[in-house]
Amino acid sequence: MSTDPRDSRPQFVLPLVVRIERDAPPSRTDALETAARAVLLLRSDERATADGGEWAEAVHDWEDARIRKVVRRARGAEWRRAEALPGITVTGKSAEVRVFPPVPLDGWPKDLARLQVSGTELEDPEAPAEPEPGTPVLWLNPDVEMSAGKAMAQAGHGAQLAWLALSAADRQLWRETGFALAVRTARPEQWQALTSGTLPVVRDAGFTEIAPGSCTVVADHPALR
Repeated sequence: MSTDPRDSRPQFVLPLVVRIERDAPPSRTDALETAARAVLLLRSDERATADGGEWAEAVHDWEDARIRKVVRRARGAEWRRAEALPGITVTGKSAEVRVFPPVPLDGWPKDLARLQVSGTELEDPEAPAEPEPGTPVLWLNPDVEMSAGKAMAQAGHGAQLAWLALSAADRQLWRETGFALAVRTARPEQWQALTSGTLPVVRDAGFTEIAPGSCTVVADHPALR
């Protein structure tokens, strides 16, 4: 039985919705990067950070328990209904992701609860380029297979851990870049080095797809080295 005190607290989840139109799906890497930026934009938004902010209590309670994220997909009218709910839409090169303030685990808004979790299989038309020097990189575990939706949630979690580990000054500098970042799959020998240092590591709770405790993402922000 788990003795983690977070499990005894009310549980919240951060909903993310990716727009996947039949004739124009986003590329996988861009969807992952857009989801990560969406989490950072919500986490740094005044509605989440200011005293009395309309999202502040929900964000606090969410981070005080298990930090869960769930990605669902929408198209057409589904997407338009999702956009009508309070949240932030983030647009990448090909991806659109809307992030919403945390909700109780069993208290999803109706228009989000009806959306599908499955069906987020996305592909990259070509291999992603090497990240620009100095760019924060969210490195994916090369030995763990994840759907695009699961990987989006994990990338978002990695970005959030980096944010929480940064100083206020470094957070502001990152925010001024528009939260520039890259998501890439590490090489096997690189992954071993990344996980043996002091960089933030996402260890999945095992609720979906992968085994509990699996290391999925390392948040490699230059300010944390």
